[in-house]
Amino acid sequence: MAWHVSEFEESLQGVAGIDGKLDRAHVAMSHLGLTALIYDYTPVAFSHDGNLITPSFFGMRDVPPDMAELWSSSGFYQIDPVQHLALRSPQPFVWSYRSDGRTVLNRALSDVHTPVVDYVHDARITCGMTVPIHLLRGDCATVTGIRHDAAADFDREAQEHLADFALLAHAVHAAIEPLFGESERQSRAVRLTPRERECVRFSADGLSAKEISLKIDRSAPTVTMHLNSAARKLGARNRAQLVARAAHYRFL
Repeated sequence: MAWHVSEFEESLQGVAGIDGKLDRAHVAMSHLGLTALIYDYTPVAFSHDGNLITPSFFGMRDVPPDMAELWSSSGFYQIDPVQHLALRSPQPFVWSYRSDGRTVLNRALSDVHTPVVDYVHDARITCGMTVPIHLLRGDCATVTGIRHDAAADFDREAQEHLADFALLAHAVHAAIEPLFGESERQSRAVRLTPRERECVRFSADGLSAKEISLKIDRSAPTVTMHLNSAARKLGARNRAQLVARAAHYRFL
């Protein structure tokens, strides 16, 4: 890189807000020959039935205007093979969607990925590198750098920069994650109201509806209503399953 990672960390501290830090990271990436940046964060990576959950936060720089909408609301994230690789491995990797590519991604591509493959070819963003960041609480972030119109030797050249990009990626996440609010820290798969979360937490502690009602100064039928509502949202059939799924989605 053009400077030591500690200097980059200091430069991130010198700018305010998530957008400012992403802008700074985008500039720093240019020294590695990368032209576009994608940062995403999800408090829970997979639903209880194994499907990818759309991240609660996307930060993108110099990508096509429609990419954020497609990945956040149109199901492209769920069939993005780069994300599948990132969420199943802690190892940074170089990737290429080109038919002659020799990356871990090329071995993973199948027909289910066709909409994503077609999109990245049309947008000329077929090559890049991704750093998965798996955290102790089960939340995950990925930092991706892309090179527009990459040359044929991108695979080889990118390997020389992968370690530096991994340092940059971890520094970016460390600077951004503390700025997240409640909306970023809640999974998009299931949303419980504050009262529902409160009742579920007390239920997980072994309290009955009557005991919870005394804790929150509400009637027992009201507590039961909140617990039943939470159970419906979580697809739980009984109290044990309610608590298990609440734990999975980090409501406890």
